[in-house]
Amino acid sequence: MTDIRFDVLAIGNAIVDVFARTEDDFLVREGLAKGAMILTSEERAEHLYAAMGQSVEISGGSAANTVVGVASLGGRGAYFGKVKADETGRIFTRDLRAQGVHYQTVPLEHGPATARSFIFITPDGERTMNTYLGATHRLGPADIEEEVVRAAAITYMEGYLWDPQDAKDAFLKAAGIAHAAGRRVAITLSDSFCVDRFRAEFLHLMRSGAVDTIFANEQELRSLYETADIDTALRLVREDVRLAVVTRSERGAVAIESGVETAVPAFPIGRLVDTTGAGDLFASGFLFGLASGLPHERSLRLGALAAAEVIQHVGARPEASLKALAQEHGLL
Repeated sequence: MTDIRFDVLAIGNAIVDVFARTEDDFLVREGLAKGAMILTSEERAEHLYAAMGQSVEISGGSAANTVVGVASLGGRGAYFGKVKADETGRIFTRDLRAQGVHYQTVPLEHGPATARSFIFITPDGERTMNTYLGATHRLGPADIEEEVVRAAAITYMEGYLWDPQDAKDAFLKAAGIAHAAGRRVAITLSDSFCVDRFRAEFLHLMRSGAVDTIFANEQELRSLYETADIDTALRLVREDVRLAVVTRSERGAVAIESGVETAVPAFPIGRLVDTTGAGDLFASGFLFGLASGLPHERSLRLGALAAAEVIQHVGARPEASLKALAQEHGLL
């Protein structure tokens, strides 16, 4: 069997995030649904970029944020995601590799530009995302490095990528390789927008065993099972997947495996600044703990700690060492 060289291999949309603070009136003028993530065209992306005023650009993408969080905890990460060989793509590549993440996906020479996500942060800390996917849709089975998949304890995919057929085929190829090597396969449902589009396919991934671990928030889980009652959704998910990890905002998070439910409270924070990346970084902590063989209670607490760090500043990647924070709180 191939030795484990990576704790987490993340597969996702390689995106550069463009952040701007704004008022609710701006969202209304631009017809943006507060708190939602929607896909947009290149033309609309350029319009929003011009209209948003002063901004900060930071490499992002949900699964990429998660694997950076794993690295910040002291873990070993790898990433598959497509950029174009343009300046934005070079920034993304440099940023990811600077975190020590293995990233060798061949960039596009021609075609759509590297993806960008325009994130508008209102005074209450809520984020509204408009995303141009660009080159990310060109990820395909040829981009799956089989040896890297076999060498990863967990292969983790973001639901945002579950759209183009090539990306689906790429993930299913990776999942097959991972399971053949005795590894774990996980997916995050990402957003209710994704669940509404791909509900039947996500359920099939779970029930067929293509994935054995899912991450979701309460809204996504209720949407998955088309119920307003979270207890009903929690009861149903335990029947469909080996391990379900559900975040519950200020009420913490819960993990359910083999009928056993483990819950932890949210980690206390000083001030909420920006919720972007909260779920991504929660997944970092839990996945790192899972790959390290820690009990679910400890993994949940690592996730809560990582999420708390990222929501206290702008941007979806940690600014402090998560390993140092975890050690400070007796979690590592």
